Parts: sequence; C-alpha cells; structure tokens
Amino acid sequence: MTFRQALTTATARFVADPHLRDQAARDAELLLLHALQVSRVTLLAHPDRELTPGEQAVYEDTITRRLRHEPIQYITGQQEFYGLLLNVTPAVLIPRPETEHLVEAVLKLLPTNRPLKIADIGTGSGAIAIALAVHLPNAEIVALDISTEALAIAAANAREHDLADRIRFLQSDLLSALNDEAEAFDAVVSNPPYVAETDRATLHPQVRDHEPATALFAGETGLDIYRRLVSEAHNALKPNGLLALEIGYGQQQALIDLLANWREVSFIKDLQNVPRVVLAKRAVSLWRSDKILPRR
Repeated sequence: MTFRQALTTATARFVADPHLRDQAARDAELLLLHALQVSRVTLLAHPDRELTPGEQAVYEDTITRRLRHEPIQYITGQQEFYGLLLNVTPAVLIPRPETEHLVEAVLKLLPTNRPLKIADIGTGSGAIAIALAVHLPNAEIVALDISTEALAIAAANAREHDLADRIRFLQSDLLSALNDEAEAFDAVVSNPPYVAETDRATLHPQVRDHEPATALFAGETGLDIYRRLVSEAHNALKPNGLLALEIGYGQQQALIDLLANWREVSFIKDLQNVPRVVLAKRAVSLWRSDKILPRR
C-alpha cells in the first residue's frame, strides 16, 4: 500500500462516520504523518512510496482509535497552543484556539516591565500558565489544579519550555490551597469547567466520551465553578487586580450578575462573535463572604 492509497482508504473510512466526516481528509493525513514520523513535505513529494508492514500496522491502530472518536491530540500526544507545542493526555482538557483570546487579553492588560504574581486556576496541560510565562518574563505564576495527573503533565510541559523555575504547580480545589496568600496576586486567570450538565448529550462524542468530565462540566447550568471562583479570586487579588475568565455560550448575563461588585467588567468575543472572555478588576472595598463591607 502506497502513501496515496493509505490516505484514500483512511479518508473513506472516516467519511463513513457522520461525526468524523467533516475533517476526514485532515485526520487521515495527520495520523499518517504521526504513524510514519515523517514531514508533510515528504508525504507530498513521495505519494507512491510503499508503507512497510510495520508502518501499516501502526497506521491501522491510529485509524481504529480515531474511529472510536478518540481525539487526534490524544492519539498524537500533542497540541499547539499560542505557538507552543504542548504534551496532552486524556488527563487534561485539550487546549483550544478560543482560550488564546484569554491569553491575548491578559497580555494586553498586564505590564511586561515589572514583577507580577499570577494564579492560573485549573491549569490542565499548563497551556495558559506557560503562554503567559513566555510573554511576561517578570511574572511568577502559580498553576493550580485539583488533578495530580494534570499537574504532572503541566509540569512536564513547563520543563520542556524551560519555565519550571517560574511556574509553581500546586494541587488545589480552585484557590483553596492559597489561603495564606490573600490579596497577593496581580491577576487570576482561568478556563474553568463551564459546560452545563443539560448539554452533555449535545457534545461531540470525542469531547463527551474522552476529555476529562471534571474539566468540562459545572452543574446543571454550567455556572457552579464561577460562583465559587469569583468570590475566591476577589480575596486572592490585590486591589485593582485583574480577573480573566473564559466563559461559555449564553453565559454573559450570568457573569455580569456575578461580577456586579467588580470594576471595569468587559467581554471579548471570539471569531464566531460569541462572548468568550470576561475581564474585571477587583473592587477596592473589602469583600468577604460575598458581602461588600464599607471601609471604616
């Protein structure tokens, strides 16, 4: 079987699956490149090169996994985010282009010429923390996640990008492990779980059946994590500190309500014109247990 024949056969198999049809040719090519460990230039330049029996077996294994709707990223073990190549496994949510809007927004608002302390909540693969560390050379970042498996992946990614000395990884349920660092952070950023349980059945099977549920779902309305995180972030931020969150479709008004006591609340839309990022500044008034307390 030649490169060309292998691609044609795999593409046809993917086209037969309604969940894989739209990206069939792309998936067939990406998996062949991964299976053969060759460049796309080699693939295009030598379409009639024969696959060895061993190569055919490896390629067939990747095709079988994809036909079970396993994400390409978990099969190849990698995903690019903000120009950085990251390792990913089923222990972490796959970094998405929408989250790059969050990174861009934070980079526009934070200075590069002075020390900063940033918390990344639910770091997963470490994508946000690593991207921010690359572009904010004076920042010290604390990356938190409830999953020890996710933290191991994130720490490995930080080491690969020579950032292990500037990102501290900590197991924590949101900010609970940082109780001794109240009002310590210049920014709190997060891409938290925000999918409503009622939407579970509508998700693509590669998301619903393979990505970690704890990184996806947040109660019946998808707002459970925001309700806790907004309060905890307020206590962790310095006065005028920045809160930057990724949000889901249709959640703008709910976030406006949750951030009623914050300053400079604004939203950034993604390429589909959907509000995808919310930004807010911590109110100067003292706030504990969801109450604004006047200064004495």
